Amino acid sequence: MRLPFSAAATPARPSDHIGEVIEASSTGYTAQCFEPQDLTFPSMPALGSWVKSWDEETGHRIYGVTCHAAIAPIDSVHHTRALGLSPQELREQQPQVFAMLRTVFQVAIVAFDTGDRLYGYLPPRPPQIHQAVYRCQAQEIQRLSQETEFLRTLLQVTGIPVDELMGAVIRNCYKTLNFDREWLITVGRRLSVLLKDDYDRLSAIIRKIDV
Repeated sequence: MRLPFSAAATPARPSDHIGEVIEASSTGYTAQCFEPQDLTFPSMPALGSWVKSWDEETGHRIYGVTCHAAIAPIDSVHHTRALGLSPQELREQQPQVFAMLRTVFQVAIVAFDTGDRLYGYLPPRPPQIHQAVYRCQAQEIQRLSQETEFLRTLLQVTGIPVDELMGAVIRNCYKTLNFDREWLITVGRRLSVLLKDDYDRLSAIIRKIDV
């Protein structure tokens, strides 16, 4: 049985190093969060939060936004059930529960950096399996936010509630940009061009940017 990591067995990681790629495709990837060193559940990255990984062969830094997160059993054999216990009671009476679950999150790739230039669309290749995944720093989000081409890429994401994701990404960027109204107006104008034939959807996204 897999046991929770211990401080003695696991080297300390930077706080922004949140996971590792376990599946990848041209448009996105799935990452697994690292287990905490104490008996707690891993912290999920928020919907619409910016993360980054790498394609080692090309040297590209690959940026994406969290579009889904879930806590699930580690395999199809072990199933969770309601125990009626508080988190503290779980730690005291059922500590093995924390070792039987894993936290995963899906990332929609929307931009990449070659070192010379930032591109607001899909890279030639996704990150490789087992590549590290990090939270983006504020200065990176500020830079990414200026390249509004990522909005078009986001609108083309499939299989998820894209309008909800779009609203979350814009709110996240707006907060990181210290509530820059000029930037928000620029984004609204860009969306109005991209969704000029779908006013209802445009209105729905704007309503979700209730900041």
